[in-house]
Amino acid sequence: MVLKFRGDFTQQEPIPEAGIEAAVAVMRHGRLHRYNTVDGETAETVLLEQEFAAFKGAKYCLAVASGGYALTTALRACGIKHGDAVLTNAFTLAPVPGAIQGAGGRPVFVEITPDLVLDLDDLSAKIASSGAKFLMLSHMRGHLVDMEALIAITDAAGVQVIEDCAHTMGANWNGVPSGRSGVVGCYSTQTFKHINSGEGGLFVTDDAEVMARATMLSGSYMLYGSHAAGAPNETFEDIRLETPNCSGRMDNLRAAILRPQLADLPAQAERWNERYRTIEAGLNQVENLTLIERPAKEYFVASSFQFLMPNFDADQIQTLVAACAARGVQLKWFGADKPVGFTSRHDSWRYVDPQDLPKTDKIMAGLVDMRIPLTLSMQDCETIATIIKEEVSKF
Repeated sequence: MVLKFRGDFTQQEPIPEAGIEAAVAVMRHGRLHRYNTVDGETAETVLLEQEFAAFKGAKYCLAVASGGYALTTALRACGIKHGDAVLTNAFTLAPVPGAIQGAGGRPVFVEITPDLVLDLDDLSAKIASSGAKFLMLSHMRGHLVDMEALIAITDAAGVQVIEDCAHTMGANWNGVPSGRSGVVGCYSTQTFKHINSGEGGLFVTDDAEVMARATMLSGSYMLYGSHAAGAPNETFEDIRLETPNCSGRMDNLRAAILRPQLADLPAQAERWNERYRTIEAGLNQVENLTLIERPAKEYFVASSFQFLMPNFDADQIQTLVAACAARGVQLKWFGADKPVGFTSRHDSWRYVDPQDLPKTDKIMAGLVDMRIPLTLSMQDCETIATIIKEEVSKF
């Protein structure tokens, strides 16, 4: 009998009961808007911002409508001008170049390494050739580059770093939380991220002026004083009159759902990593399959799994993906000519000037990706690894 996996790669765990109860309380009183409070009440969004700032060790936090909105807002708050070059990973997802384009910037892609992180040599070269003063660093699929080396390069060149931490909310590099090395850290609370409100985002910084501009951009009107994790009121004196309102607030309902999940995140991170390590062990030393090396300084939160098939051509990888799908294992391939679902690559985004990225193209041609929802049991992870191993061994 052929072994099959009968689970679901897109099924999330339910919202914790504490989150459900808090959400019901918000629905019962009806004050979903963050600025609609009664005397003595602290809005759920304000509480979430305080708790997330403390979790990240940041001075300031802003809850917004999505991770992509946080990215665009970060660029605007950091002073981007129309046509400015913005460096970013050649391996990322569409919201990253979309945020750069939406803020009026011009994406300039940086090559990646086989470990799926930014190539620091190419970063230095692209800083010199483009004159860029912004790097939107995408910790794509939860892989952290050597942040100490990266910041040394960007600081020396006067480049502001905005971290896209959609896949690294609970991660750190050498003890420094993801999102705390650059000027701004941006996080997503979309369904497939580490805490789930369907859509949503969080923005952290220690820069009071950047925070004030982001708050006004988010649509605070003149109610910025209610942001307990916000910039000091005096910071807004001129910024409040010079900054457009680009409404992108988070509401109290989503914040209520998120707060208990944030409290649970360290424990959830360990559960994700246990699943990752089980799949990794099952695929270790499989011929023609290369695992991604995780550095000792990296603490990751593995809600997905990647491996490389460097010796396989496109037809072989497509055959492998189809064979695994027939046995219930959903793999995604980043080397396809056309974008599929959430999966795309730099030449899929035709609003960006075409760029020559041979190293990245070679890596992505053999890159296979898979979600790891927490609804998978440890036995599920062993089954999934066995199926992939058996199908790879047929070639």
